[in-house]
Amino acid sequence: MKKQDAITLIELLKKRYPEATCSLDFRTPFELVVAVMLSAQCTDERVNKTTPALFDRCKTIQDFADIDVHELETFIHPCGFYKNKAKNIQLCATQILHNFHGEVPQTMKELTSLAGIGRKSANVILLEVFGIAEGIAVDTHAKRISHLIGLSQEKEPEKIEQDLLTIFPKKYLKDINHLFVWHGRNTCIARKPKCEICPIRDLCHFASHKKTMN
Repeated sequence: MKKQDAITLIELLKKRYPEATCSLDFRTPFELVVAVMLSAQCTDERVNKTTPALFDRCKTIQDFADIDVHELETFIHPCGFYKNKAKNIQLCATQILHNFHGEVPQTMKELTSLAGIGRKSANVILLEVFGIAEGIAVDTHAKRISHLIGLSQEKEPEKIEQDLLTIFPKKYLKDINHLFVWHGRNTCIARKPKCEICPIRDLCHFASHKKTMN
């Protein structure tokens, strides 16, 4: 895709979804760290229903490090994979206390050194907490939509991200994940994309192919 088409695509999505923002609820940097970990293989809606009680119980990073792991598992059970997530949350809290003076770090290298935090999660934390947009979080929505539009044919999220970074100007990086998530939830639905009402159908490989087939 040409850069001008990519810019047009993002501007059309921004016009359709002016309210597109991060869907996870949090008050502190570490609350977002926890919410992002819980969101793996789980909907943001479910995470947001789960975290209020947890965040009432654990108000500081130290609280997360000290809580009995079985109690933590009970809190996060609805989010799935709760044993592994509980282990990572506790280890991550301990690492931040010991290695970063109790402050959530602000670089990709440091964030990805933490238990349970990969590049996608680190991109979310950097953007939402620190306003740093150096990459693009490629979740299931971003992956699917990138494939359908024709932005990338790669399978691995990090390779898709690299393709997107070569296409979109840096000033749009902060918008792309939010817009793709909202577009994926509202229009480009996994089971049945609503191509007939899609604002970017003229720029989409899938929509063009679908029109040709019809």
